[in-house]
Amino acid sequence: MQFSALTAYPYPSGRRVVMGNRFAAATSQPLATLAGMEMFWAGGNAVDAAIAMAITLTVVEPTSNGIGSDAFALVWDGTLHGLNASGRSPNGLSVDRLAALKQIPSLGWLPVTVPGAVSAWRSLWQRWGKLPFEQLFEPAIRYAEQGFPVSPETARAWQSVESVFVPLTRPEFQPFQQVFFPNDRAPRAGEVWGSLAHAETLRELAATGGDSFYRGKLAEKMAGFASDTGGLLSLEDLAQHQADWVQPISTTYRDLTVWEIPPNGQGIAALMALNLLEGLDLSRYPRESTTSLHWQIESMKLAFADVYQHVADANWMQVAVNHLLRKGYAAQRRKWIGERAILAQAENPTSDTVYLCAADQDLMVSFIQSNYEGFGSGILIPETGIALQNRGVGFSLQPDHPNAAAPSKRPFHTIIPGFLTQADQPLGPFGVMGGHMQPQGHVQVVVNLMDYGLNPQAALDAPRWQVTLGKTVFLEQAIPQAVVLDLIERGHQVQLMPEGRSFGKGQMILRYGDVLVAASEPRADGLALAG
Repeated sequence: MQFSALTAYPYPSGRRVVMGNRFAAATSQPLATLAGMEMFWAGGNAVDAAIAMAITLTVVEPTSNGIGSDAFALVWDGTLHGLNASGRSPNGLSVDRLAALKQIPSLGWLPVTVPGAVSAWRSLWQRWGKLPFEQLFEPAIRYAEQGFPVSPETARAWQSVESVFVPLTRPEFQPFQQVFFPNDRAPRAGEVWGSLAHAETLRELAATGGDSFYRGKLAEKMAGFASDTGGLLSLEDLAQHQADWVQPISTTYRDLTVWEIPPNGQGIAALMALNLLEGLDLSRYPRESTTSLHWQIESMKLAFADVYQHVADANWMQVAVNHLLRKGYAAQRRKWIGERAILAQAENPTSDTVYLCAADQDLMVSFIQSNYEGFGSGILIPETGIALQNRGVGFSLQPDHPNAAAPSKRPFHTIIPGFLTQADQPLGPFGVMGGHMQPQGHVQVVVNLMDYGLNPQAALDAPRWQVTLGKTVFLEQAIPQAVVLDLIERGHQVQLMPEGRSFGKGQMILRYGDVLVAASEPRADGLALAG
C-alpha cells in the first residue's frame, strides 16, 4: 500500500482517513469508538478496545445488535486466529414442528438460537485481554444508566420498525415493547434513551466473567421466560454453548491474501467471487464502467448460487470448503460470465449488524456482532435488557439441504469479519455489515483497494451495487446514468435505490508501514479514531 493514495478522495463523502502510530479504532457509532479509545488510554490493547466497543454497541446501537447476539472475530497476533461464537438451535427444536411451515417466522421464539456474543467477549479476553474484564463494561454501563442521545442513523432504523413491533400483542413481546418502544414509539434522533435493566445485566456479566449468561442467574431468567411463554430455549441449551476457535479460510487476489471465517458463515462467498474476478483484468476499465461492474455482479451471483446450495454448519456440509475455493473450480465457473446477465445456477465441485475493528502495534481485531433482522426476534427477557437474536431464520426448510433446520445446529450466518495480509504480513481488519450485502461489500472494498488503488476511506465511500434474486441488481444513485443504461442493455434488471437503502456499513484499519490508517463508513453514524 502506498502513501500517495492517501491524498486522493474521488467520492464526495467529506471524510478523510485517520492516522496514528500507536492504536486505532473504528465502529458504526461514535460513542462506541470512544469506548475503545478509553481502553487504549487506560493502558489496554486492541482486544480490550474491541470488546469494550462491542459491549457498548449493545447499548448505543440496539437496532442492530444486543446482549442476545452472535459474534465472530479474526485476531492477528503474529498469526491469524478465528473465533466462531455463533449459537446453535435449541435441543428441543422438533423437525415435525417445522414441517407445516413455508418459512421460519422472524418474530417470536421459534427463530431464537443460543446467543453467543457474551462467550465471544469472554473468550477473546481470556486469550489476549490486558485490562480487568469488569473495566471493559464501564462505558456501556454508563450509557445504559445515564442515557445517551440516539444518533441519526440508529434513530432512522429504530423508527423504520415501529410498525412491526408496536402492534404485537402476545405476552412474549411485551417486555421488548416496554424497553424499546415506550409510549408506543421509537426515540427520535437526539432524544436520550437508556435502560437500567440493561445496565444491571452488564454488571452481572462483568462480575461473573459472563458465566451468569450460560449457567447462572441470567440463564435461569432466559430459560424461565421461554418456558412461561412457549419458547424452546433451555438451561441445557445455554450450558452446552461454547465459542470455537477455528482456522480462517483465505484466497489470494492479485498480491493480497483475503481472509474470512469458515462456514457456517457466508465469508466464503466473497472469496469465491474474488477467485472468479482474479481471471478478469478489471484495472483495464474505469471503476465506474459497465464492464467492471458487470463482471463483479456476475461473479457475485455465481458465488452466491454455490454458497446458498452448499454452505451450512461445517459439521453438516456435503462439499468441502477447499473444493469450493479451488482456483480450477473458479476457472470452470468463470466460463459462465459473458456479455449479458445470467441466471446463476449452483454446481457440484469435485442479514442488520455492527462491525468494528481495532489495532495496536501487536494486535489487530476484526469483530462482528448481530441480532440479525434489526432487533432480532422481538423477545426481551424481563428485567434484563437481553434482546434475543432470530438467527434461526437462516435455516432452510428443505429436508435434504445441508442447512436444513435441526436440533443443536448452527444456522447459515450472514455476519463475516474480514482481514487482509500481504507477503505474510498483516495489512489489517475490514468489514461491511448488512445481511447478504456483506460478502458483496467485501468484494467491492477489495477490488477498490487492489484494482483501483483507493485508500481505505475512498474504498468505503465508492458507490456500490447489490445483487438480489435472479437478474435484479440494486445500484446506488451515484452510479453514472450511462452505466445504468448500459447494464440494463446487458440484461440486468436494475433498480436505483434511494438514500437509506442498506448497501452495507463498513470500517477498516490498514497498516501502512508503522502507521495505522483507519476509516469509517459514510453510510452510517460511524467514527474512526487513532492515537
